[in-house]
Amino acid sequence: MKKSDFYYDLPQELIAQHPAQQRDHSRLMCLGRESGTIQHRHFYDLVDLLQPGDLLVMNDSRVLPARLYGHKEATGGAMQFLLLEQKGLNRWEVMVRPGHKAKVGARFVFGEGKLTAEILDILEGGNRLVEFYYEGNFYDLLEEIGKMPLPPYITEALEDNERYQTVYSREVGSSAAPTAGLHFTPELLEQLREKGVGTAFVTLHVGLGTFRPVKAENIEEHRMHTEHFVLPEETARRICETKQQGGRVIAVGTTSCRTLESVATFAGGIQPYEGNTNIFIYPGYEFKVLDGLITNFHLPESTLIMLVSAFAGYDSVMHAYRVAVEEKYRFFSFGDAMLIL
Repeated sequence: MKKSDFYYDLPQELIAQHPAQQRDHSRLMCLGRESGTIQHRHFYDLVDLLQPGDLLVMNDSRVLPARLYGHKEATGGAMQFLLLEQKGLNRWEVMVRPGHKAKVGARFVFGEGKLTAEILDILEGGNRLVEFYYEGNFYDLLEEIGKMPLPPYITEALEDNERYQTVYSREVGSSAAPTAGLHFTPELLEQLREKGVGTAFVTLHVGLGTFRPVKAENIEEHRMHTEHFVLPEETARRICETKQQGGRVIAVGTTSCRTLESVATFAGGIQPYEGNTNIFIYPGYEFKVLDGLITNFHLPESTLIMLVSAFAGYDSVMHAYRVAVEEKYRFFSFGDAMLIL
């Protein structure tokens, strides 16, 4: 298939710039996986739409407030760092802006001196290897002075960093939120548990590569970025029990989906597993685990809309996206959601 097959026309005003006032009051399009039928509901209606014995598999990764604003120690010139990957105890690969100021040996100051950094090396592609100096706990310091690395299509400032975290986030390490989970509230999760809907967790640390555009016109030539994941023993056990008892395994988000399908592919079935994945799911892929998917509305020509099309059928998904535009659903990270069953 071609990249252009996954294009749809999206008015700029439908790109959500801020979260819904109440997480679970976002809209929810329900798409029948076999029938292609569409219903318009709200996210809190999940209590009515799911059944006792269903299992929601969620990504508990927490977003690192990885964007740092500071200045060059010698000149006071403004500098922006974006933390990409930890390379040692206090060493990180970072994206810098402006790059011409970040020569080897240059030092930078953040948070009024609470954090300083020295450029150690210039890496292939232009990123820098940086050593940080500070007192106390690095992650606590990031929570204090760091900003959320919001996607490039969100241009408005985020007033509360927690709105770009799921309410069940706990494993720090993502560069972007697993956004399908942003709609859940503690109250909704409790209502689902009371109904007999189970929850289980995987961890996949979302990299900035999730926003990397597909450049190859023939999508089979695209190479996915690599992300680290963990599927714990308890989650593996609950998935297997759900399947044995006739329940449905429903992934919350494309990251949970990629984790489950990666394990099933690598290990030949669901079992405890930790590793790296660059799995690319597009139409023609045969799903090994999933019975349902909760996801947001994704960018045109992205690997994410390709994954959703693989699960629910290309024609059904592209039609659903056209309907979503007509009905003025909110799109992308802070937008509305879709339930595919």
